[in-house]
Amino acid sequence: MPTLYYANDADRSLIGGRKVAVIGYGSQGHAHALNLLDSGVDVRVGLREGSSSRAKAEAAGLRVLSIAEASAEADLVMILLPDTEQPRIYREEIAPHLRDGDAIFFAHGFNIRYGTITPAEGIDVAMVAPKGPGHLVRRTYTEGGGVPALIAVAADLSGTAMGLALAYADAIGATRAGVLETTFAEETETDLFGEQVVLCGGLTALVTAGFDTLVEAGYAPESAYFECLHELKLIVDLMYEQGISGMRFSISDTAEYGDVTRGPRIISSAVREEMRKVLGEIRDGTFAKEWIAENEAGRKHFEELRAAGRAHQVEQIGAELRSMMPFITAGRQRLEEVSGG
Repeated sequence: MPTLYYANDADRSLIGGRKVAVIGYGSQGHAHALNLLDSGVDVRVGLREGSSSRAKAEAAGLRVLSIAEASAEADLVMILLPDTEQPRIYREEIAPHLRDGDAIFFAHGFNIRYGTITPAEGIDVAMVAPKGPGHLVRRTYTEGGGVPALIAVAADLSGTAMGLALAYADAIGATRAGVLETTFAEETETDLFGEQVVLCGGLTALVTAGFDTLVEAGYAPESAYFECLHELKLIVDLMYEQGISGMRFSISDTAEYGDVTRGPRIISSAVREEMRKVLGEIRDGTFAKEWIAENEAGRKHFEELRAAGRAHQVEQIGAELRSMMPFITAGRQRLEEVSGG
């Protein structure tokens, strides 16, 4: 079983003498920067000229510079920008300011795994990837806890890159929950697969297909929404807290029997084969090339798919029903306040 690292395994002095630049101030960026600041790390935020996040970062007590200025001033640069924006910004505004002995960090391995960013020799390359959204990384830190993280090293010219990554993870609170060592390839491939096949792509397609099946059979869309989407949180929470067996223990025998006998008919051998194909496209770079090309072409197809998703009946019915449930809308409002959205 892989080793989990905790706070007593980290040498905070490895980051204590570093000047850290956090590039970006979105969900992860704000959490990393503020946690580092509260941990006593010398941190500054690098933002694009005219960024709307400048005022938020400065109001939070952070020094804000341009990306180029922050990169020149720092000797550890953490890039927390969207994957498809990173190569150009790295090439134009970060790479020219890196010197031998500096470190470049990522929170996702995409650009290193697929070679769209290739740091020069002499630069340490590592990853610290919290396994949770930025607002949770920040909130748990302020409460004295943390979100687990993955760490990996792609280049260790200094001989201390792993220790530095662990120290960074410690400074953002991840060692309070546990830090697992992995590789850039494993993190990237498993992360993309999980998003596409289960957490996002698979789940939304399953919910939508279930909703459509009930509505097409003549059932009320409101009932279909509750059965196929609303109650999903109850099941996911049980699985999160107790695993699949714990969830099955908590539901009725009727539900459990339907689970174990009908579930395999939905996730059939054909579906499993398609999962293997999706994984193959991730591993051989097909998905990465497609996504990069989509961005370079202006995202027309992506935006069409987004619009179709928003226009689906399950979204319209869901919005109406959620507006009648103040306990849900209140939670969403609190989330937007915390994340700055």
